[in-house]
Amino acid sequence: MAPTRDRILDTTAELFRHHGYTGTGLKQIVAEASAPFGSIYHHFPGGKEQLGGEVIRRSGRMYYELFELIMDQADDFVSGVGDFFAGAAMTLEATDYADACPIATVALEVASTNEPLREATAEVFESWIAGAAERGVAAGLSPERARSVAVEILCLLEGAFIFCRALRTTEALAVAGARAVESVSEALGADGA
Repeated sequence: MAPTRDRILDTTAELFRHHGYTGTGLKQIVAEASAPFGSIYHHFPGGKEQLGGEVIRRSGRMYYELFELIMDQADDFVSGVGDFFAGAAMTLEATDYADACPIATVALEVASTNEPLREATAEVFESWIAGAAERGVAAGLSPERARSVAVEILCLLEGAFIFCRALRTTEALAVAGARAVESVSEALGADGA
């Protein structure tokens, strides 16, 4: 069995994906993590807010590592972007539309009410933008164009997740993924790459 702290973090991330921050209670976390209630405050003295911030940052790193893995296996930046959207669609279907981005779920809930968690989600989104932009620069885009394309890709992805979950179809990810691929191809063509 994983250490208590890791079980709490893993369980909380899973619960955030399904229920969001406000829909996830501490009693629910410890019950599903098979952890004593006091372990929350032992490992996270700041309570649910500290736990939430750590889960957001940890989940953000894990999703970025997945992006890197997919991009490393792709033939080029364009196909990597397409592969990422296709993989997201397969995951949504395989999980009955439950396993979407926990960062966006939390960001939508807390952006106006909880500054530490808003900051955590902003840090994650900024790291994703920077990482995708680095891939764009490596593919031949100017830094400014690469950042703009990275923001567009992530907006398409996160927006598509919302539509897919609500409509219970991956159509939005297919449309958004096709547009992301077109955008990257257009940008590379415009920048002479």
